[in-house]
Amino acid sequence: MRGQGGKDRRQQSRRPPMTMLETFIKPMHREGIPFVAAFAAVTLVLFWLWEPLGWVGTGLTVWCYYFFRDPRRAVPENAGLMVSPADGVVSLIERAVPPPELGMGPEAMMRVSVFMNVFNCHVNRAPIAGRISAISYRPGKFLNAALDKASVDNERNSLRIDMADGRSIAVVQIAGLVARRIVCFAKPGQDIRTGERFGLIRFGSRLDIYLPEGVQPQVALGQTCVAGETVIALVGQDMPQRLARME
Repeated sequence: MRGQGGKDRRQQSRRPPMTMLETFIKPMHREGIPFVAAFAAVTLVLFWLWEPLGWVGTGLTVWCYYFFRDPRRAVPENAGLMVSPADGVVSLIERAVPPPELGMGPEAMMRVSVFMNVFNCHVNRAPIAGRISAISYRPGKFLNAALDKASVDNERNSLRIDMADGRSIAVVQIAGLVARRIVCFAKPGQDIRTGERFGLIRFGSRLDIYLPEGVQPQVALGQTCVAGETVIALVGQDMPQRLARME
């Protein structure tokens, strides 16, 4: 085992370092292809009509590509680490009842909400490893996703993930004021790894994570999270809720 670990470390050390170009140019998720193609086609027409409009279209096309970017992430593999499912800012930390369609009972659980604006990467990742026991889509309104009532009123797609220790968490994709399409790649009964991609939401939205009883958030209100990398909770470890100050 020690020899194998040394071999893995040597293989990692032989990987080529990230270039400066790779820090700026990120791969695009396939869901963005038709949108970028449409923006590009309109841009060509705008150039034909009037060149300044064409440059405006070029900027919007670049933004569309940037919106659908799907960068690789360094996902921590330590047992018990729960990571953020989305890029964005922690907008709410409070106790709330998980969506009833997931069958997790009427008791309130600690909920962490991550709000994504139109400039964030919108690819969603699994907070922790487990089996997806339920997925439920519910149509609704398109209120500002930063509002507390968006969890109840807005269009949403809810996932229940059962962990190896028998406890469950809920992850809820919530459409926002601009968002009009929730995409989920996962299927009920699927085993999912921590940080694995499971969906995305187009053009501004929010992710809610419901933590098991006794698990306290390790993020603070206003903190910026990176999907698949930022640790939002320690499962199986007795840790107080993290506090922070704004400077």
